[in-house]
Amino acid sequence: MNNNLQPVEIITAREVPLGGPRAMPVRRTLPQKKRSLIGAWCFADHYGPDDVSRTGGMDVAPHPHTGLQTVSWLFEGEIEHVDSGGNRGMVRPGEVNLMTAGAGICHSETSTSATSVLHGVQLWLALPDSVRQSAPRNFEHYAPERFDVPGGQLLVFLGELEGSASPVETFTPLLGAELIVHPGRTVTLNVNPDFEHGVLLDSGSVELEGVAIPQAAIGYTGVGASQLRLHNGGDVPARMVVLGGVPFGEEIVMWWNFVGRESGEIAEFREQWQDRTERFGWVRGYVGHGGVDKNAEGLSWLPAPALPHGRIKARKNPPSYARPDLPEPGSESESVELPR
Repeated sequence: MNNNLQPVEIITAREVPLGGPRAMPVRRTLPQKKRSLIGAWCFADHYGPDDVSRTGGMDVAPHPHTGLQTVSWLFEGEIEHVDSGGNRGMVRPGEVNLMTAGAGICHSETSTSATSVLHGVQLWLALPDSVRQSAPRNFEHYAPERFDVPGGQLLVFLGELEGSASPVETFTPLLGAELIVHPGRTVTLNVNPDFEHGVLLDSGSVELEGVAIPQAAIGYTGVGASQLRLHNGGDVPARMVVLGGVPFGEEIVMWWNFVGRESGEIAEFREQWQDRTERFGWVRGYVGHGGVDKNAEGLSWLPAPALPHGRIKARKNPPSYARPDLPEPGSESESVELPR
């Protein structure tokens, strides 16, 4: 093996049902006990290809967020987004939608009637403490240009890579890109050595630094790498999402759809959401699959689950270097409610 190759840590996915009785299964890689963040990326769900006629697709009634930015990226299908900042937009393949929650926002997400197959990723970015209460409710849309690199193609939707830069505003240095590696080819990406990186494999087969990434898993490399080498030894294109960022130096508390800094704050967010306060505002114009202002389960908004007994612990991220020999934990063992 080439001694210049970077070590790679594999973060496998676990399946989680998203929604009600006709739940759409998603594969969650972040957060896990093994690693909670990659840069400011604190949440990653990968779903599809999902037969909407069988599962009912995505129909998430208005629900709250604090202290984060949501990043929606599709490979197939179409989702309508409506939020309490007065924003309405369509999420389409190859076009990024980013919503900034700041101190509080709520939104709905619904696959459209024209969608037969739904396939993509839903990502969150943790906001640093310096801006998480002051960043305004905001929504940005950007359709990056696809361009060729030796051995493949790139779409850079956040940050900068291989001379392509996204205009979408974030609050920490980071990277988000879709990469396709052609069959039998190797793509070498010139990356920021101050960043840690994760490569989430969507389809096909790929080796990152000589290490095979399982389907729907993330291959993680720590800080210090100035290049990432990705090889497709298969006979079909390999598609993946490349995530990166400067290590996030703050501990965060994540519970349900909230990101905060301590347990009491999360309890306050929950109470204010249940009381339908101005912190989150109101979504106007949500139309679910069950009819006007309701989803298939008859919900016009999603009530928060009960809080766990005791304090919710902060997520302590391990050092920003790959640990290839660390055994898989098997599942999320922390008593933390995350989106269902």
